[in-house]
Amino acid sequence: MTEMRATAVAGHFYPADPDVLRALVTRLLSEADDRRPAGPIVRPKALIVPHAGYVYSGPIAATAYARLRAALGDGGPPIERVVLLGPAHRVFCRGLADAGVDFFESPLGAVPVDREALAELPGRSDGHRAHAPEHALEVQLPFLQVILPDAMIVPLLVVEPRPDVVARGLDHLWGGPETLVVVSTDLSHFLPAEAAEAVDAETARHLVSRGPPTLTGDQACGSAALNGLLAYLDVHAPETRLECIDLRHSGQTAGGRREVVGYGAFQVLA
Repeated sequence: MTEMRATAVAGHFYPADPDVLRALVTRLLSEADDRRPAGPIVRPKALIVPHAGYVYSGPIAATAYARLRAALGDGGPPIERVVLLGPAHRVFCRGLADAGVDFFESPLGAVPVDREALAELPGRSDGHRAHAPEHALEVQLPFLQVILPDAMIVPLLVVEPRPDVVARGLDHLWGGPETLVVVSTDLSHFLPAEAAEAVDAETARHLVSRGPPTLTGDQACGSAALNGLLAYLDVHAPETRLECIDLRHSGQTAGGRREVVGYGAFQVLA
């Protein structure tokens, strides 16, 4: 029997109407293209993107996805699979939590899950209950569907595993140019704007300098996945570069400055 993970935040974090949603994603990507520096674009192997409501973090996520779209325009092998890692905000889960479904629902259509890739994943656990209400991975789907309409996903929620556990999972899934890795995380939460900017700048420095896998939840809600990515890169891909391409907070997009949430867009280049 085919199982579908239903949308949890359509109409709340992003539009539920497919035409409105596609137009919004297209506009955000176009505006990000306008901000993109001139020069050649290198195809990213991995992206780090935020996951708040589109009005808050959509422009920052679009910065990363627009780079991806521009790089794909230069040709090369198609991306067939996207490994999605992110935190569980509402239901605790252990290991690399699998939703146990065949498709993720989106207003833009059903996205197939690569069950074969998950079948022998080290550290995989049952995360059906954690996935059901979670937004961190769901909000990435419309961007991916616009840019990579034929790609499958490997959606995993990551809360508590040691970095080496996440790194082993990434080693199993990393693949070649057919696979893109996306880590979904916001940065600091509910600090005054100036304090958030300082914390987020330090987190960005830690990531770009490929620091040890010691980030905390105060720095990024997806710290477990980020630490796993850092651990993987250190051992298996030391030649890659990790770049910050956007760093803003909700006070700079659609909110006040008294309490803000930080957002960053990063790319890993081979």
